[in-house]
Amino acid sequence: MTVVGIDDTDSRERGMCTTYVAAQIAERLRRDGAGVERLLLVRLNPAVEYKTRGNAALAIHTDCDPGRAFELARERLEELAETADERTNPGLVVTPAEPNEPPDDVAEFAWRAIREHLTIDDAASLIDRHGYRSWHADDGRGRIGALAAIGSWRALADWTYEYISYRDSGRWGTPRTIDHESVFAAADWGRPEVWDTVDRGEDDTVCVPHTPGPILHGIRGDDPDAVRAVADRIASEPVASSQLFVTNQGTDVHLQGGTLESVEDGHAYRVDGRVASEPENRRGGHVFVDLEAESGDGNASGPARLECAAFEPTKRFRDRVRALRVGDRLTVCGEVARGTLKLEKFAVRDLVTTERVTPTCPDCERRMKSAGRNQGYRCRDCGTSADGKATQDLERDLETGWYEVPPCARRHIAKPLVRGGFDAPTHPER
Repeated sequence: MTVVGIDDTDSRERGMCTTYVAAQIAERLRRDGAGVERLLLVRLNPAVEYKTRGNAALAIHTDCDPGRAFELARERLEELAETADERTNPGLVVTPAEPNEPPDDVAEFAWRAIREHLTIDDAASLIDRHGYRSWHADDGRGRIGALAAIGSWRALADWTYEYISYRDSGRWGTPRTIDHESVFAAADWGRPEVWDTVDRGEDDTVCVPHTPGPILHGIRGDDPDAVRAVADRIASEPVASSQLFVTNQGTDVHLQGGTLESVEDGHAYRVDGRVASEPENRRGGHVFVDLEAESGDGNASGPARLECAAFEPTKRFRDRVRALRVGDRLTVCGEVARGTLKLEKFAVRDLVTTERVTPTCPDCERRMKSAGRNQGYRCRDCGTSADGKATQDLERDLETGWYEVPPCARRHIAKPLVRGGFDAPTHPER
């Protein structure tokens, strides 16, 4: 068996898509008489700043001779990669090994590439150590993802599927012709095995990209037959070709455990804490709230705190954040950048259900007034008094359980609540 890994062939402005390049390489291998067992679509660390939107790397598992596979893959890469964009630095790595038997250091490299920042030298030294065939253009940053994709089949355990349909090349860069209602009907038919096809709250066909590249639509889910069937139910312009990918999308594998004291920029975390500030609306429609360590055992200046943000693109999810109150206990998930955690989802572990209020006079039912510093409260009309504030039940718009950003704002790698496997009742934003 041979594994072909590729990465960094697309451009933010000029289009192209690394999944399309991989599908074209796979088709070329088949025309050459080789068998293709599967294609992997591996999402790497979403916090890497030089990525394009999804930070995808691809691997092709084939029975083709390694030398021939390298020759055919390089040929297609040189034809299709958007090297006119100086930020596109494609890389190709080919290994003559079973997909589930890469060396330990290659599997570890794949795991780290999803959660950390790796360098070109990290990849190049590992490629040289094992004598893998490789090719790159410009600085060859794509070798990082190519090598990570090769090691991922052994490194990861949770896999999902995406069935991608591609446009005729003559239509690239033009508006896509897709029947809106048919997408929503197909999404309803495919639930819950197929997810993030549409966003009902925003009336958005999430599966249809807005970039000028070759993808017509991409259908994600837990069952390969179901994602194919949903794609077939969508009425659209002619589909030029299609490909099923095995992927780590929707798995949360990018999240690592941590504490508020230990989080660092450029990584994604799942951490616990207590709400320490009232939610604040800021310019642009963003909502911010502070979290503090529950134990209060931080440094001398007080417990560790972490700013969390629900940005405007998360739409109605921001209302969930606005409903938080000081003292609520949470688990939050998201990437940390510039000291702020970008919320992908959060779980309410415990809600504040009472509040302290100025007492009411039992005779006239009016609010009492302060009687002076540390002297309690007094009703000026009736003369009744109270030693301190009263406790009052608090109505909340939240319940314990998980809340997530809507499909239109979800990262490719983030796990939607509909997939289950969470430790509390869920409140999916469909």
